Amino acid sequence: MQLTLRRLQLGSGVVLLIYLFLHLLNHTLGIWSLDLAGRGLTLALHLWHSVPGTILLYGSASLHFALALHTIYMRRYWALPPAEWIRIWAGLSLPLLLIRHAVTTRLAASLYGFEPNYERIVISLITSGTQGLQLALLAPGWIHGCLGLWFRLRKYAMVRRAKPALFALLVLLPLLSAVGFLRMMRAVAAMHAILPAPDPKLVAHQLALDAWRHNLVVLYLSLIVSAFVAGQLRNWFDRRRMRKASLNA
Repeated sequence: MQLTLRRLQLGSGVVLLIYLFLHLLNHTLGIWSLDLAGRGLTLALHLWHSVPGTILLYGSASLHFALALHTIYMRRYWALPPAEWIRIWAGLSLPLLLIRHAVTTRLAASLYGFEPNYERIVISLITSGTQGLQLALLAPGWIHGCLGLWFRLRKYAMVRRAKPALFALLVLLPLLSAVGFLRMMRAVAAMHAILPAPDPKLVAHQLALDAWRHNLVVLYLSLIVSAFVAGQLRNWFDRRRMRKASLNA
């Protein structure tokens, strides 16, 4: 069972890492032009908004999160090396950043017909003052995925030899993505003497989207805390039972 769970965790994690890689790569295209990044976004939307892509992406995300809750619940000791703490921090912080983005783009598109493109997304971020959040959005997930993959594959000599190149990819891709997004922000600002208001569909349904965002964050944090507390209670009962057994012996 443990081997099966590890394989499911690895497989779902690889799907999410591919999603993050393509998203970061798409932002990087903004270094060259807003139009090129827009064409990349169109291809990404065709891939991930298709029925198979939606099932694969959200199925993998749900499975990976469920397995993370299982790991938190089952863990008996929390004395971990620094790299493992960084991986856990990055993995748990990503959904907090991603929920806002997902609600504003995918949920708004599915429920209210909002059609995302980079110009509309950038205008929405600038007018709401959350462009910094967008820059910080994908880096934690990218770090979490890369470290998780490294921990699984570092036993292979070929992977260890490629460590400098892999480390360069780990660092450079988020940096290039940030540069690309900043270039897109400047391009959008240069196109408009005064930035227009965000898309009317976003404005009209802002309260509903804010409620979705709040409820999803509360649900996410509640599940994490519940898994941790339930695990600690189980550990306490196990230690108590073992002490009683040793006294009776």
